[in-house]
Order: sequence, then C-alpha cells, then structure tokens
Amino acid sequence: MSATKTKVQSIIDENPVAVFSKSYCPYCKAAKALLSESGAKFYAIELDQIDDGSAIQSTLGDITGQTTVPNIFIGKKHIGGNSELQAKKGDLKTLLKDAGAV
Repeated sequence: MSATKTKVQSIIDENPVAVFSKSYCPYCKAAKALLSESGAKFYAIELDQIDDGSAIQSTLGDITGQTTVPNIFIGKKHIGGNSELQAKKGDLKTLLKDAGAV
C-alpha cells in the first residue's frame, strides 16, 4: 500500500467524520456548514493547502471512484459529495450518532 493510501485510510479510520475538501470550494463550504450545524465533530483536510493534496485526491478516486471534493466519510463509510450529504439531511443526526461523531 502506498504511503498516500495509508494516510488516506488512517484519516478515514481515525475520524468519525472525515471531509476531504478544498478551502475555496463552495460545495465543500456547504458540506462543512451542514456538518457544523448538525453538531458533528469532523476532521476536514484542505487538499489545496497541503503538499500531497493532489496525490490524496487521486487516491480517493481510486478508493471511491469519486475524484471531486468534498469527499465525505461518516463512520468509515463513503457518503459521497455535498449533494449526497445534503440529501441525507433528514438522517444525518442518526448517521452521526451511530458514527460517534456528536
């Protein structure tokens, strides 16, 4: 397993909610706002602000088939992007509680 894949997997495994994001992305901001409003404790990594951001994004594409951000995991399960997160709004509190994120 590559160092990048190991890093990505440990971020997913060690955080009840992991958001792979870019600081300037409006969809990322919307997703993080919804998680904050839901009281979620989440870990966000801004891929545009770290040296290996593009490698991480590429690795996420390999793992999930999704190459866009935000790329969101709750309870180690891939949720998808902002649209998918917003679509789960009604179930979000339960998802977060089950993941130990609230």
